[in-house]
Amino acid sequence: MRICFATNNIHKFNEVQHLLGERFQLVTLQKLGCNNELPEEQETLEGNSFQKAEFIFQKYNTSCFADDSGLEVEALNGAPGVNSAHYGGPQRSHEDNIDLLLKNMTGVSNRSAQFRTVITFIAPGHTRQFEGTVKGTIHNKKKGTAGFGYDPIFEPAGYSRTFAEMSLEEKNKFSHRAIAVKKLVEFLKTINPS
Repeated sequence: MRICFATNNIHKFNEVQHLLGERFQLVTLQKLGCNNELPEEQETLEGNSFQKAEFIFQKYNTSCFADDSGLEVEALNGAPGVNSAHYGGPQRSHEDNIDLLLKNMTGVSNRSAQFRTVITFIAPGHTRQFEGTVKGTIHNKKKGTAGFGYDPIFEPAGYSRTFAEMSLEEKNKFSHRAIAVKKLVEFLKTINPS
């Protein structure tokens, strides 16, 4: 089955292709001839994920899926959430995002947070969303050099290391994105059993 993964992030693309296996052939946006930024104008992860997938499905008439992810901090009423990528400004700097989050968490004792991913799949006759969540806590300072985004300050529940202290292979066993992708794969198997 041939599906477009609506993302411009090649690392994310390769990670998801690995999770999907050989049964499903992922197509890049570039292969479709799409070189524009995908719209993300909604106020929820669900909304952004759907908007990106719908944009590709309508413009290129091809089965596709898109994801949107965010870090939701309990003490900040779910922020940065849908604004995770540009929390520290429009430059989308991981360092600026982390610095602002740590500043906003100064003196806060409740460090509970969760990473959440929502994937929207659209194909003729099918529109479905799949969610993956990993609960954890926010560290006072960065630990580890692997991963990206907020990984250096997020420690998943049940572990004594941040995502940035784990190998990509280890993180992908239980990450929010991996959970959502596994749900997508199970659904795809029902509509494409061979």
